[in-house]
Amino acid sequence: MSWLAGTTAVLVLGAGGVGAWVYKDLNDNITGADVDGKLGGDRPVNLSPGSKNIMVVGSDSRDGANAKYGKDLTTMQSDTLMVLHIPANREWATVVSFPRDSWVEISACEKGDGTTSGPHLAKINEAFAIGGSTGEVAGAAACSIRTVEANTGLRIDSFMSVDFQGFKGMVDALDGIEVCPEQAIKDDNAHLEIDAGCQTVRGEQALGYVRTRYAVGDGSDIGRIGRQQEFMEALAAKAKSKLTSPTSLYDFLQSATKSLTTDEDLAGIDPLYDLASELKGIPSDRLTFLTVPNYPREADVPTDKANIVWQYPQAADLFTSLAGDKEVDKEKLQARAKNDLIYASDVRVQVLNGTGVTGRAAAVAEKLRVAGFTVVGTGNAPETTDTTTVAYPDDLTKRAKVLASRLPDAKAARSADAAAGVVTLVVGSDLDLEKLR
Repeated sequence: MSWLAGTTAVLVLGAGGVGAWVYKDLNDNITGADVDGKLGGDRPVNLSPGSKNIMVVGSDSRDGANAKYGKDLTTMQSDTLMVLHIPANREWATVVSFPRDSWVEISACEKGDGTTSGPHLAKINEAFAIGGSTGEVAGAAACSIRTVEANTGLRIDSFMSVDFQGFKGMVDALDGIEVCPEQAIKDDNAHLEIDAGCQTVRGEQALGYVRTRYAVGDGSDIGRIGRQQEFMEALAAKAKSKLTSPTSLYDFLQSATKSLTTDEDLAGIDPLYDLASELKGIPSDRLTFLTVPNYPREADVPTDKANIVWQYPQAADLFTSLAGDKEVDKEKLQARAKNDLIYASDVRVQVLNGTGVTGRAAAVAEKLRVAGFTVVGTGNAPETTDTTTVAYPDDLTKRAKVLASRLPDAKAARSADAAAGVVTLVVGSDLDLEKLR
């Protein structure tokens, strides 16, 4: 549930000088999962050597003590999905949250039973369930990594998965965390009932607080992400100040390590300590928590009232910045998302086939319709081309950017000859439909 909790714990461990037997005990708690063989070869390249992208999953597997959180669920579930970007210079860090209701293309994944799922559109957290259909964390993580990489272009270098029970144990070892809800919350699904105002939550209450959704605020996953991020920051701050008692420290570390599954490179106290050491020197004002810019999918597909879609070009700019190891200004990103919101359905697109391959314009047009764009027509370009281009009149600059940001390597340019009222997409032979975001 919190990468900060785990890394803070390891920092404290290193500073505490615990005995060798405790070290081994905790080290053996951490589970390593081999995901490399499940990721395939068609992956993004790390454009900034020395930087790291770590995927963090809050797993709410319904096995054992977690069964009461969803009796009808038979597969592994992901409650939280984030990517931590650590730059090569180690002077800042960014945590990007991906709402679980994000409507994206789930990559083809091994299901663990000898079969492979096909690519399809669904909520992003379905990837974890598909890959983990046989209860294997490695498969669940691999499918989530493949899906995140395909939709963001970011290379995922490592992953961490923390389950429900470990989260509760970490909070309890700190004697609880103070929260200040503005309204009373009663949520039977999250097993939570608390009053309004500041109070300390522990155990089931703490877990319920970060899980509750429909019973507070606007009922959105976006609101829940905000509460989770605030809770994570409070947990990390309290861990740094409170874990001075050997008993509390040991209890905290036992819960953190027992609940933790990582890729094999991170599976141990030493590599986690190295990671924590890299994060230790980052000033708090250079640690940024973001949520992928988004809007309700209902704006593009009126019948879908349950999901959100990522907002472009802002989402693409965020991913491009991190891929290029550039720090993101949260306030500017949020301001752009608010002030320059253009729905995909507001972009009227004419698709012209410049490949010479029969049916190419129709195939691209259908993919754009599924993505929410308004396709007004298809046809053939005057001549064939190797380069995909987006042409637009002066008054459609922002709409053209929305389309261009969904097409890898497409070139966008104003054109005096562009048709009025529409953005014209000329499909070149370089366009890979599978990489259309």
